[in-house]
Amino acid sequence: MGILDGKIGIVTGAGQGIGQAIALCFAREGAKVVVADFNAESGNNTTKLITDAGGEARFVHGDVSDESSVKAMVEMAVAAWGRLDIACNSAAMSRGSGPIHEFTREVFDQTLEMCLTNTWLCMKYEIPAMLANGGGAIVNISSNASLKGQAYNTAYAAAKGGVNILTKSSAAEYGGQGIRINAVSPGVIRTPGVEKYFLEQPKMAEQLKKNSVLNRLGEPEEIAEAVAFLCSDRASFITGQLLSVDGGGAIK
Repeated sequence: MGILDGKIGIVTGAGQGIGQAIALCFAREGAKVVVADFNAESGNNTTKLITDAGGEARFVHGDVSDESSVKAMVEMAVAAWGRLDIACNSAAMSRGSGPIHEFTREVFDQTLEMCLTNTWLCMKYEIPAMLANGGGAIVNISSNASLKGQAYNTAYAAAKGGVNILTKSSAAEYGGQGIRINAVSPGVIRTPGVEKYFLEQPKMAEQLKKNSVLNRLGEPEEIAEAVAFLCSDRASFITGQLLSVDGGGAIK
């Protein structure tokens, strides 16, 4: 038996990287999963990986910047399986990097929207569905950039810092109604985007490994295991917390 047996879940940004690993882990641990992603091809691929392994999953085109799309995403879970128990809000994107005085207003605003506003928008619809079921668990994906700042990545770091406080404040609001809300803060994780960056900047691979006291990159599955734990009943007394999964990067 898995730690999420019988639970109904949503994972946004589930088409690749960390989001995909979380969706696969949810299914492996016994949950039925709504796979939400903006890219239909990658989202359908994740769904197929789950069903081919004997799990249950449904793909929904999930544009987390569009309120009607987010609403439909949650409605699909409830219509298909009767309720929503767990959710991981993983979809996010940085629109630019560089010196803060060179950012355009458009790029800064878009980064805040993609990382912070869209996380709130998902919670806006996930929470009522969970309240109707007597409770649930939400995990938001943050970033270690939010913990100590990150030069030339200021908009992203600021947005993820907002996700941390959104998580803590909403946990305080809804704990008494049976909803636990936590965040996971990944360090440098070996995702397709990071691998592409290493091909373009090979010297950075070794440098980024040194961000961890374990002297290696993290794997998406290591983030997924932490998220699954926080969504499970084994974490029943944990809420409002930010869990760094970074190989000790936050303490280095």
